[in-house]
Amino acid sequence: MAVERVTSILKHITPGSSLAHITSKNPDDVVITLAIRTPLCKGKKGGFKDTSVEYLMYAILKEVKERMGFAPDLVEDICMGNVSDGKAAYKARAAALAAGFPNTTSASSVNRFCSSGLKATADIAHAVACGSIEIGIAAGTESMTAGGDALDQPFDEEVIKHSQEAVDCMQAMGWTSENVARDFGLKREQIDEYAAESFRRAEAAQKAGWFDDEIVPITTRVKGPDGELKTVTLTRDEGIRPGTTAEGLGKIRPAFPQWGPITTGGNASQVTDGAAAVVLMKRSKALRLGLPVMAKYVGSTVAGLAPRIMGIGPTVAIPKLLRQHGLTLDDVDVAEVNEAFATMAVYTRDYLKLDWAKMNPRGGAIALGHPLGTTGARQIVTGLSECRRTGKKILLTSMCIGTGMGMAGLFVNEQ
Repeated sequence: MAVERVTSILKHITPGSSLAHITSKNPDDVVITLAIRTPLCKGKKGGFKDTSVEYLMYAILKEVKERMGFAPDLVEDICMGNVSDGKAAYKARAAALAAGFPNTTSASSVNRFCSSGLKATADIAHAVACGSIEIGIAAGTESMTAGGDALDQPFDEEVIKHSQEAVDCMQAMGWTSENVARDFGLKREQIDEYAAESFRRAEAAQKAGWFDDEIVPITTRVKGPDGELKTVTLTRDEGIRPGTTAEGLGKIRPAFPQWGPITTGGNASQVTDGAAAVVLMKRSKALRLGLPVMAKYVGSTVAGLAPRIMGIGPTVAIPKLLRQHGLTLDDVDVAEVNEAFATMAVYTRDYLKLDWAKMNPRGGAIALGHPLGTTGARQIVTGLSECRRTGKKILLTSMCIGTGMGMAGLFVNEQ
């Protein structure tokens, strides 16, 4: 382990390399000084099932305010990723005010489906980089108990008559998962094997306490069978299923038999409620405030592909981002790739030849859950925690995006 760590460090300090450039420390770097999340709770039956979106937003922002180490009036903007709630912008602003941020702190919401939390991070980071603001908070919040992201009605006929791909944007996510499996010859056995490993890793990480430094306790109320509300404090992820095996997963019936036999409730991401947040500013500002720098934001990008196979979005976003920064996957130490479905995770891993040991070392959304607007921020929190634990440097995050897109982000751990 010691030799591996030394090798990793040497790799990142070779003079003149792209790695040396992105790991260098400059006053204008955009850095993360705090990265936290709530527990991820089972949608519709877990600890947040009776918790509103605005309370989740309030709860994570309140924890940020108490932990960030400086006066709240220094925060100029908050961007909240959210997918399911059309009133999220109202709720983000109200939640920020309730959490103790002054009315001089602006707030907004952003929706790029499953990448919304990363999109919020990119928006705040870019605002900091160009001098529009000095300090901002990027976050993601989702109550999938309250609702998903399905269309209420088909698109206007005048839109869909011009493009089959426009029609394909209406395909349900489970349908697109089956398209990936069918188009690329994926077998049920390898999909269940991947899902079982996600659960195994998450179970091991939880038992070892690896999530403890990223999760903040959240007090809320839960309605019991008797209809009474009981105050509880939530501290642990709820979706992890100890002892899950590929054999056991293989007995679960297909969730979408009308589209295919591969995707099930055991090898797809769970319906989940939760929130996550990161604080961003320039390195020079962090040093003036005496704040610890957790990580450097290097960059992020988006890329598009056919909507019907939206799940393989990371296969176009990751190479694009690495090319932009002169890196390869060999330079990446930890890769958090969202497990929207095991089909897309397996294809992405195998197509990119991504080292499975580096990919989702604590498990991913199959075991932990995928609160849509939260995931992009949650991956940053989890990935940086893993980098701290192992002494690794380069974190890559990525996810597929509904309607046929992928997004990826690149960070340097400094703790």
